[in-house]
Amino acid sequence: MKRTLVYAAVCSLATAALIYAGYANAKTDNNKVANIENSLQSTPAAWQLVKQTFQLHIPKNGNALSQLIIDVPSTVAVSNDIDILDDKGQKIKINITVNSRRIIIDFPEPVTSSTTKLQINLNKVQQPILGSNSIYHLSAKVVGNDVEIPVGVAQFSPF
Repeated sequence: MKRTLVYAAVCSLATAALIYAGYANAKTDNNKVANIENSLQSTPAAWQLVKQTFQLHIPKNGNALSQLIIDVPSTVAVSNDIDILDDKGQKIKINITVNSRRIIIDFPEPVTSSTTKLQINLNKVQQPILGSNSIYHLSAKVVGNDVEIPVGVAQFSPF
């Protein structure tokens, strides 16, 4: 919410800075009809707040997951308001670290193959109304191994 307010304030200030008294003025000559010169229209904010959800399937007989890494595309701004649900719809306890365009989700209790899928909810994502698709690259770490294993991509189109 705070980030949304900051974006709105910045857009408002930028618009106000672009429009000054010299851009729109009315002629006051009483012998002529009044007219406006040099009008300027600013574009509306082209961002929207959305929730993006994707599922990660956990392979049977695989090692337990200790970490999920999400590389965020430059086309969006993601908050740390993230929920992860198991296949029964129960919230899983997580610790989130945001490092530039990378979100690292640690599982204090490793996710075992008894959980068949994870639902990842990115709750407050700022994305442009127009433009290209947002493509997230996902990788994971398993218990006992520090190697990042690529697990796929999640792709979202703008509205």
